[in-house]
Amino acid sequence: MSEIIIRKAVREDCAPMLNLIKELAEYKRALHEVTLTLEQFTEDGFGRSPVWGAFVAEAGGEIVGISLYYDRYSTWKGRRLYLEDLVVTEKMRGKQIGKKLFEATMEYGRTNAYSGMVFQVLNWNEPAISFYKKYSPKFDDEWFNVSIEFKS
Repeated sequence: MSEIIIRKAVREDCAPMLNLIKELAEYKRALHEVTLTLEQFTEDGFGRSPVWGAFVAEAGGEIVGISLYYDRYSTWKGRRLYLEDLVVTEKMRGKQIGKKLFEATMEYGRTNAYSGMVFQVLNWNEPAISFYKKYSPKFDDEWFNVSIEFKS
């Protein structure tokens, strides 16, 4: 196996990152819900007003994992890092890549004065739940996830 390199994402990583996001959506049985274009994704991460950041895992010149995050604000806790997606391509799972990406993201939050990191995990995704439990998270069953779609 090639050496795994964890690094900040750059503009040229957007196409393979979006492919991994679609792979995750397919795993979550929701590929049909991905409407984001490569152009929009690239602009949102590297345009005039970036709204997300990411770490990528690279092996043999190929992007094999991502950790995509953005700022969130809590009126109780202050700045929080929101982990939107942690994805490792299926063929590379079990090689500690997710752990390296997750820990790089946590370190980014610690060194940039965030008060913590929050994220969601599907209640049926046992492999992910088992992974996160290693970090002593607080699972919250008190709050509902709510979203409202804006039609264009």
